[in-house]
Amino acid sequence: MGERRYTEQEEALEIKSLRRIIAAYANYQDAAERDVKRYERSFKMLPPAHKELLFHLGLKYQRLRWCISMNASFIMNMLEAFEPPFDMSQYVDVDDNDIPVNMHEHSHAHFAHSSERGDCSGISVSRSNSSSHEQHDCPKEDAKTHESSKQTDNKKDQENHMSGCSQPVGNKFGTSQGGGVSCNGDETASTTAYCQDKDCSASSAVENVKPRNCAASLSKLNVPPIDVDKVRCIVRNIVRDWAQEGQKERDQCYKPILEELDRLFPDRSKQMPPSCLVPGAGLGRLALEISSLGFISQGNEFSYYMLICSSFILNHTQEANEWTIYPWIHSNCNSLSDNDQLRPVSFPDIHPSSRITEGFSMCAGDFVEVYSEESQESAWDAVVTCFFLDTAHNIVEYIEIVSKVLKDGGVWINLGPLLYHFADSYGPDDDMSIELSLEDVKKVAYHYGFVMEVEKMIETTYTANMRAMMQNRYRAAFWTMRKNASRSKAQKRQ
Repeated sequence: MGERRYTEQEEALEIKSLRRIIAAYANYQDAAERDVKRYERSFKMLPPAHKELLFHLGLKYQRLRWCISMNASFIMNMLEAFEPPFDMSQYVDVDDNDIPVNMHEHSHAHFAHSSERGDCSGISVSRSNSSSHEQHDCPKEDAKTHESSKQTDNKKDQENHMSGCSQPVGNKFGTSQGGGVSCNGDETASTTAYCQDKDCSASSAVENVKPRNCAASLSKLNVPPIDVDKVRCIVRNIVRDWAQEGQKERDQCYKPILEELDRLFPDRSKQMPPSCLVPGAGLGRLALEISSLGFISQGNEFSYYMLICSSFILNHTQEANEWTIYPWIHSNCNSLSDNDQLRPVSFPDIHPSSRITEGFSMCAGDFVEVYSEESQESAWDAVVTCFFLDTAHNIVEYIEIVSKVLKDGGVWINLGPLLYHFADSYGPDDDMSIELSLEDVKKVAYHYGFVMEVEKMIETTYTANMRAMMQNRYRAAFWTMRKNASRSKAQKRQ
C-alpha cells in the first residue's frame, strides 16, 4: 500500500480542523464560567425575599466552579498528552472559525505512529502506558443529548493563534484532583470557607498545566457554542464507555452484541482468531471488549474529539478510577437534587491495559475512505455497528462498504436508531443526507447480499443521566445479517 500523501490544501484543512477542536477543549472552562455567571445574574434579579429563600444557590454556584475546574484539569492533562499528527505551527493565517462545522467529523489523518492511509496496524494501542499510540462523534444534539449550552458574548480579543506553539510542556498537574474534595459535599459553612480558601473561580486547579499543541494560545479564541457542546458530549461519553455508572447503558447496548459474537464464533482459535471491525468506535470500549473475547478487533473512529480522549484513556491511564469528572453539571434542568447534579464520576472502571490484547487496534480515519481500499475487501469475519449507521451522509454507501469488507459468510451485527445526523443540516453547503426507513435499510442490505438471521428491537438510552427526571429512550434496531455473496444483486449486475 502506497504512502498517503496529503495535498497542501488537505493538510491545511486538517490542521485548521484540529486546531478548532483543541480550542474547544482548551476553552471548556471559560465557556462553563460564562454559564455560571449567567446563573448569578439571574439570581441577582430576584426580589430580596426570593433571594433569601434561595440563599443556598450562591453556594451551589461556587461548588459548580470547583466541579468545572476538576473537569478542566482532566481535559488539560489530556491535551498535554496528545501528540498531533501534523505540525500545528503551519497555516495560521486563516480564521479557524471559517472551517465548516462538520469538517472535523470527517478527518482522515492517521496519528503519529502511521503514515499510511488505511494501514491501521500502525495505530495499534500499546500495552505500555508510557507509549502514546493513537487510536461517532456525539449523536445529534437535539435528541441524544438534552442540554445545549447557551453561550453569551465572549469579549476576549482573538490573539495570534499560535503564539505559544513553541512553548515546552510545563509541570504536570498530576493525577490527584483536589485532594479528595468533592462537589457533592454538604452545604455547610465549612464548605463555604473551603471555597473561599481554594479560590472557587476554578483557576487554581489548572494553572500549572501547560499543554503543548498550542492549547494555551487557542484558549484565546472565540469558540462556537456547537463546539462547546461537543466537548460536553465527550464528557458524558466517558461515563457511557468508561465509568461504573455507565454499566447499565453498556449492558443495554454492548452486551447483546458481545453475546451474539460469542454465539456465532463458539470455537475461537488463539492461533487464528476471527477478525471484527467496529466502525464508529467512539471512546473504544466496545472494540476493547470484543478483543477480550478472543477476536482480532479494530475500532475505527474519525472524530478528533473522540480520538484525543480515547487515546488518553487507553494509553495514559495508570490505574482504575484514576480520574474524577462531574459530567452532569452543565444542565440545571430535571435534577432531583443539587447533589445529584454535582455528583462525581470516577473512571475508568477498569485499567484498560489489563484488557488490551495484541489483536486490539484503533484506526483513525473516515470509514468510507479507509475501508474502500482494495486491501480491505473480504478482510473481516464480522462487522459490528453500534449507534453508527445514522451518522452517514449516504447510508447506502455505508452498507455497500460493510458488505465489501466482509468475507463471504461473514456476519454484520448492528444496534442503533435511525436518527440521521445530517437530517436537519440547513446551511450554505447543503450537506447530502439520505434518510431511509428501517424497512428500506433492510432492502438495501438484502441488495448487497445480506441475509437476516436475528432481528429484534432493544430499548436503550445514549449518554443518559440515570438520576435525571428526563431521559431520551430509543427503540434501537438490533440485527445479525450474514453475507451471502451468491445472493448479492449488486454483484450480479457488475
